[in-house]
Amino acid sequence: MKASKIKEIILHGEGISVEFKECKTAISGDVYETVCAFLNRSGGELLLGVKDNGEIAGIEKNCAEQIKKDFVTVVNNPQKINPAFYLTIEEIEINGKTILYIYVPESSQVHRCIGKIYDRNEDGDFDITNNNNLVTALYIRKQTTYSENKVYPFVTIDDLRKDLIDRVRKLAGNQNPNHPWSEMNDFELLKSAQLYLKDYQSGKEGFTLAAVLLFGKDEVILSVLPYLRVDAILRKENLDRYDDRDDIRTNLIESYDRIMAFVGKHLPDKFYIEKDQRISIRDHIFREVAGNILIHREYSNPFPTKFIIEQNRVYTENSNKPHGHGLINPLNFTPFPKNPVIAKMFKEIGRADEMGSGVRKLYKYCKIYLGLNPQLIEEDIFKIIIPLIPQATEQATEQATEQATEQAKKIRKILKFCKTEKSANQIMDFLKLSHREHFRSEILKPLLEKGLLHPTIPDKLTSPKQKYYSGKQKNN
Repeated sequence: MKASKIKEIILHGEGISVEFKECKTAISGDVYETVCAFLNRSGGELLLGVKDNGEIAGIEKNCAEQIKKDFVTVVNNPQKINPAFYLTIEEIEINGKTILYIYVPESSQVHRCIGKIYDRNEDGDFDITNNNNLVTALYIRKQTTYSENKVYPFVTIDDLRKDLIDRVRKLAGNQNPNHPWSEMNDFELLKSAQLYLKDYQSGKEGFTLAAVLLFGKDEVILSVLPYLRVDAILRKENLDRYDDRDDIRTNLIESYDRIMAFVGKHLPDKFYIEKDQRISIRDHIFREVAGNILIHREYSNPFPTKFIIEQNRVYTENSNKPHGHGLINPLNFTPFPKNPVIAKMFKEIGRADEMGSGVRKLYKYCKIYLGLNPQLIEEDIFKIIIPLIPQATEQATEQATEQATEQAKKIRKILKFCKTEKSANQIMDFLKLSHREHFRSEILKPLLEKGLLHPTIPDKLTSPKQKYYSGKQKNN
């Protein structure tokens, strides 16, 4: 966020979507009431370090870091904001004074702040907890605005795939070893993820469309949404039809895997070092693309999602409920959640980042990978265009082949070493590695996710006695 943009917000003053809080040395409790109200209404922008009259008071510099930590802790604590909602806080300096900026998107859920429901009007935040008419109207508005929240009262937990729920629990634990889902049963996890709701129009409750899309058995998904499809196509030689195709009609988690497998099959991985570590720049780009077309699709629209690899570009089309029109500028755009519940699930399992950062990453890595910017076009059909340079991709293919061969050798080496149980330290010593975080994120985590290595204590991933082994799962 640029200082000029903040000055413009301050100039226009407070309103239904803008709030100023002084918070010079500590964060005040009414900040969270405003966050709750913004989530429940239409979103908004919150400036800390600014008085009600627009005067910039500034945050004490030695207090800024603690205020940021306190804010992130509270908004992620369901005892304070329920359902919890991940938000970021940005530090900006204006005229030598520090201001903290928070963008709060509209949520598809109804949120409470310490047990109370707040809504927003021009005069500020107001408590509607005991006004049944306003609360019911709020629930109805959320459920009619966001198709992911449509309740299917006849869908039962037996219509969902237990193996996918188990997989999500493990993936979330890999992201955060203390993730609360690790201690929950399947139904508790689904409720925690806001996938089981009450429909305030009919009075019925049940699993939502988001639950079916994320975890449903294929026959259940296609019964609910018979038109659901991601059409992944390679069209380089045979321009009238296609050279390769994957017609994807399954849950969103495995749809993501299949899109990324299609990318890995047909696009090279250019060698790139970032912060002294090799990263897959191709996967960084198409992780954002795959996530975007699955997370932000308007699922009430039967238009099929398309992912097409051509000679000189990758091109996607996706049904969309636009909140703007035309080419997106990454330096000046406001992210808007199309399916916040689905987006949050993808974030919890490491398949997506916080709102807005994905677009900026896409531009950053496309520029490095290709020397060109992508195009993101917001219309009724959302389009992403990733330009390809044939010569660059040919050179990268040779590099990718060599790298893939070396990686496969390393994996076989690790699996052979772990035929008997080994600790993380033993594996690191064997590989002559000293950087623990790199080992955990780039080697151990992928092997666990692919089921090539298994923890000896799966219920306590952070146990100091934890070891890992390859081969078949053990019977406990």
